[in-house]
Amino acid sequence: MARPRTRDYDELRRDLLDAAGRLLAQEGPQALSTRRLAQEVGTSTTAVYNLFGDKAGLLRAMFLEGFARLADAFAAVPTDGDPEADLMALGQAYRAAALANPHLYGLMFGRPIADFRPDEVALAEIQGTFDTLIRAVARCIDSGRFAPADPHDVAAHLNALAHGLASLELLGSLGPRPQADRHWRISLEAAFRGHHATMSGSP
Repeated sequence: MARPRTRDYDELRRDLLDAAGRLLAQEGPQALSTRRLAQEVGTSTTAVYNLFGDKAGLLRAMFLEGFARLADAFAAVPTDGDPEADLMALGQAYRAAALANPHLYGLMFGRPIADFRPDEVALAEIQGTFDTLIRAVARCIDSGRFAPADPHDVAAHLNALAHGLASLELLGSLGPRPQADRHWRISLEAAFRGHHATMSGSP
């Protein structure tokens, strides 16, 4: 009889983070106990403590994992093609990451657990995702596609738009996939045109 397969460290860690995210998203904070989490994944509470220390450590790891997956999605987007096409692809990568990880999205950008606040070190770790967006915007400005502006300001605008769209889509408020696709395309294209318009002095 074959021996059951043993999960390695990285696989067990990922399984626990995904299971914790699902418990939090589907059942709320009260479901997120080490005992319940261990049962969901088929491991021991000792393994949970060894990996994350305590509940605060688990939440911090979930927060960072969500942004690590977003960073991976961003890393797959070209940075040497047409600046606007690359920026549009970055918006779609944001969307894809949100749809692939809805169970982590709430903790990344919301406060489903009132007393959880990412520490300064964690905030510094996730800054890279926004920096990627700033660089993509700067390419559009430097190439003359966007009007002269502070790339940080433009990135903040586009980030807010993408976050709003993703949040609505996760709630089912953008309709079926073809309709949601259309909302994303129209919204991002309109935002881009807005940054074009100032170049010619249009309101």
